[in-house]
Amino acid sequence: MGFTMGEGRLGKCSALLMLMVMLWVFTPVCTWAGTDSAVIFMYHRFGDARFSSTNIRMDQFKAHLAYLEDNGFKVAPLNEVVAALKKGEELPDKTVVLTMDDAYASLYDNAWPLLKEKGWPFTVFVSTDVVDHHYKDYMTWDQLREISEGGAQVANHTASHPYMIKRFDEETQIQWLGRLQADILKAQGRLEEEIGTCPQLLAYPYGEYNTQVANMVSELGYTAFGQNSGAVGTFTDLRAIPRFPLSERYGDMKAFHMKANARALPVVSETPWNPQTLETRPELEITLAPTDALLDELSCYVSGQGRVEIQWVIPGKRFKVQARDALSVGRHKYNITVPGKDRSIYHWFSRQWIVR
Repeated sequence: MGFTMGEGRLGKCSALLMLMVMLWVFTPVCTWAGTDSAVIFMYHRFGDARFSSTNIRMDQFKAHLAYLEDNGFKVAPLNEVVAALKKGEELPDKTVVLTMDDAYASLYDNAWPLLKEKGWPFTVFVSTDVVDHHYKDYMTWDQLREISEGGAQVANHTASHPYMIKRFDEETQIQWLGRLQADILKAQGRLEEEIGTCPQLLAYPYGEYNTQVANMVSELGYTAFGQNSGAVGTFTDLRAIPRFPLSERYGDMKAFHMKANARALPVVSETPWNPQTLETRPELEITLAPTDALLDELSCYVSGQGRVEIQWVIPGKRFKVQARDALSVGRHKYNITVPGKDRSIYHWFSRQWIVR
C-alpha cells in the first residue's frame, strides 16, 4: 500500500509530474490507513535468572502470551509477514510475530511447551557453530528438528556470531565482506543439512550492521532483522527490519501492551541511513509519507538523555533530531513515537547508532 505518484513521460508529462511532487510537499497531510503494520518481538532466554539483561522471567512471558490470546492478536509466521511486506499486501489487524535469537536451551525447556500447546508459530535464529560444538546452554540439532516439525521456523544467525561491522587488522574491505559472506553461507548450509529447507531470513548478531554489511546481506538474497524497536510496515527497509527486544527490564505488561499495539511510522527516508558513525551527536533527518498520526505530538527520546527537541524542516513531512549531549562509544537509540489519531495506539520508529 505504497504512496505512488505514477510514471511521467518526457515533455508535456514532466510538468504534471513536477506538479504532483509540489502538491505532495506543500498540500495538507492526507490519511495513511496504517493497516499494513505488524509487530515483531525478540526474545533470548526464558526463565534463566543468571542473565537478566537477555532473560525474560516465565511469569512475564506467560503474561505476554495471555495478553495476545485474550485480546485477539494474530500470531503469524515471520516469512508470511515478510512476503506481505514485499508484495505490498495488507496484514490482518493486530498481527504479531515471535522471534528468538541464539537458540538457548531455555527456549526448548521453558518456552516451547507453552507455544506448542497454543499451536503458535515462531522463528528461532541460530548460530550454527555453538550447536555443532554441543555447548550445553544451547539447543541440540534434535531439539531444533523437533520444534521445526512442530511448526517453528529455524533461520540464519550466522555460523560464528561475529561482530559484523568489525574489520580485522590488515583486512581489506573485500576480505572482510568475503569472510562475513562465507560465515552466513556456512550457517545456511548447516541449517539446510540438519533441518531441511530454511527461509532466507537473517538476524544480525548483536543487532549490528552498517550500510556495506546490509547491502551484502541483501545481495545474497536475505531479508535481515535488527534489534531496534518499532513496528514494521509498507516503508520498512528490508535490509534491517525492526524488532522489539524483550527482557526482564523491558518486559513489564504496560510496556508490552504499548508495543503490541504499535503501528509503523511511515518513514520514507532517513539520512544518514548508516547506523555506524564517528559522530558523537549524530543528526538524523526523517521524511514521512502522509499520515493521520498526531504529528504535533511527535516525540524523540535519546538513550540516556530523555526527550530531545524535534526540528521540523517541512511541517508534517520532514524533521531533524539530534542528541543533546555527546554519546559514548557503543550502541544507542533514537526512539521516535507519535500517538495515532484516536490516541489508542502509537506509531513507533527507532533508529540505532553505533558510535565508534
